[in-house]
Amino acid sequence: MVFDMIAMVSAGAGVAGIILVLRAILRGHLPRWALPAGIGAGMLAFSVWNEYSWYGRVTAALPPKVQVVLSPKGTSPFRPWTFVFPAATRFMALDRTVMQISATNPAIRQSDVMLVERWMPMHRLPVAFDCTGWRQADLASGGVLAPDGTLTGSDWVAADRTDTLQIAACNAD
Repeated sequence: MVFDMIAMVSAGAGVAGIILVLRAILRGHLPRWALPAGIGAGMLAFSVWNEYSWYGRVTAALPPKVQVVLSPKGTSPFRPWTFVFPAATRFMALDRTVMQISATNPAIRQSDVMLVERWMPMHRLPVAFDCTGWRQADLASGGVLAPDGTLTGSDWVAADRTDTLQIAACNAD
């Protein structure tokens, strides 16, 4: 967030420089309000661009084997333009680069789920998937999935047939 503030102030300073050059070229024929209005408009334009381009920039930087499975869009009263055009400020992705498939039962898999939110550190949560029984188990709270597919320290939870995380994990062949 600090870098966003620095970039926003830099955008305002850049606009101020352009307006000052224009004022010199036009020999002072710009109205006095042009400088503060231009700075404010430049900072606001940068903030809106930065808000809407964040999701695309972050997901484009992910490795090819990381699949985004959920990206809800939201609104905020502090960013009133999001009521007209909601913005994605978080997403959930399945990291297939660390996918482990049971040698004895290929329907049992384990991988990390990445929870990414703007201005927050990324979290990785280990999750077990049973593609035959269509269920999942959270391993972050001490659960262990043995190489043979045996789950200890956690419980299987039934997944909905439309669960995009389960679908992505089971189609990770």
